[in-house]
Amino acid sequence: MTQELIDLRTCIQEGRYADALVIVDELEGMSKQAILRNIQAYLRILLIHLIKNQLEQRLTNSWVASIRNSLIEIKKLNLKDNKKSYYINLKEWDSYIEDEIEVAVGDASVEVLNGMYNEFQLADLVDRNQIIQTVLKLLALTYSYSVKELPAVVAENLIQLFGGEDWKAGRR
Repeated sequence: MTQELIDLRTCIQEGRYADALVIVDELEGMSKQAILRNIQAYLRILLIHLIKNQLEQRLTNSWVASIRNSLIEIKKLNLKDNKKSYYINLKEWDSYIEDEIEVAVGDASVEVLNGMYNEFQLADLVDRNQIIQTVLKLLALTYSYSVKELPAVVAENLIQLFGGEDWKAGRR
């Protein structure tokens, strides 16, 4: 990116504005890709914790914090600077989830029940459709609520997960 900025400066100084605009377009594309990679990283964390919840049939404070944080960060990253549009629209999540869910299953295999299952075994146990429906429901919240409102709304939705009522009541 540093080289692109140097080239951009040179183009402007030399009056080559068409070349400068090409570089600006490249920089915008690079910026968007970086944002999408960060969103995908938080999506993977979200999926890992939903997989753990599904298979262990419980919810911990740590998992709640990770789920909540992932959704807040996705909200912040996904909202464009104009505060009116998104990098990923609500109806576009399917391909991102599809790209991340298998990696999340592999990563979750290290954590689910203290690594009791390898990623192949875990892949057979995960109900992907249920995970996808849950993650889509949670992601939809990021379009309807502000960053300030999101923690409370997420907590209320997490009560509906496996072990959610026990988590709310402080039972383990």
